[in-house]
Amino acid sequence: MKKKTVFRILAALAAVLLLFGLGFLLKACLDSRRGEADGGKEAGLPDYGEEKNWAYRALGEDKAADVFLVCPTVDTKDETNMSLEDEKTKANFLGALNMERGLYEESARLFAPYYRQAAMKVYSLDAEEREPYLEAAYRDVSAAFSWYLENENGGRPLILAGFSQGADMCYRLLAEYFGDEALLERLVAVYAIGWPCTEELVERYPQIRPAEGEDDTGVVISFDCEAPEVEETFITPAGMTSYAINPLNWRTDGTPAGKERNRGACFPDYTGAVTREEKGLCGCYLDLPRGALKVTDVDPADYPARVPGLPEGAYHIYDYQFFFRALEENVAVRVSAYLTEHVRKDAA
Repeated sequence: MKKKTVFRILAALAAVLLLFGLGFLLKACLDSRRGEADGGKEAGLPDYGEEKNWAYRALGEDKAADVFLVCPTVDTKDETNMSLEDEKTKANFLGALNMERGLYEESARLFAPYYRQAAMKVYSLDAEEREPYLEAAYRDVSAAFSWYLENENGGRPLILAGFSQGADMCYRLLAEYFGDEALLERLVAVYAIGWPCTEELVERYPQIRPAEGEDDTGVVISFDCEAPEVEETFITPAGMTSYAINPLNWRTDGTPAGKERNRGACFPDYTGAVTREEKGLCGCYLDLPRGALKVTDVDPADYPARVPGLPEGAYHIYDYQFFFRALEENVAVRVSAYLTEHVRKDAA
């Protein structure tokens, strides 16, 4: 009898411990989701309610739209993810954003979070091996975007924008959030420059819709630049099928656009000041089905790749610089088209 009593007591204790453990696990999951909704306060993420965790927060006044801008890779240290305590790298982070802001600031209020981006060394890994570090970066971006939606958007038209790793983060935001039709209705466009809009993404997520022209809305504008002789890069490998658009003629076929159509290549510094501007620097055409943008009229020796792992003639770091004025104008065109379209809808 005593043995049975002891067994029953132990069984009861085990049940209590099991229930406690399940409850703790459930609470941890709920806290994690709640932490994202609160901008990360309860999930070990940056607290995006604090202004220090934003490079830009509501920068600009009297704009009809907002842009949520995600920084490209600037961390070149021997680590996997950037530390938000590293003030030197954060200064480079802000500088890289300043180089892009001129594309958007005349048309939209700017929001850009600091996040623990994947460091440059991560891109030396195979795609599967690098994914955990990109997912870690994305958790910060998602928490920041969730905070923005809850506290700042208020139903305003929205642009997502990013270059390189920033573009990758934009696709992830589209996948996670924009299956919601109400939110998708607010989307002006996604400028995902320097990372491919792959066939797989488009087939898996119907909310990811490649741009087809100059003024369609709710669509992805994507391309990555290279010299005509380049056959592949780790960004757009041979055999890939991706959707891209030519930023000079806004066509999605291989029709070339001559350099006379280029309104201005601009090369900003880390303050955002344009240190060099050249009208008619280069033309371009799309290489299909890879979706790479072939840039003509420039010499690869004058525009070195600089990014580890990219071959000579890979113009990745010049993607938006080569076509700066065309992109700046296009942001305004799409915001105007969005507003006109929604005025008509509201009046109908």
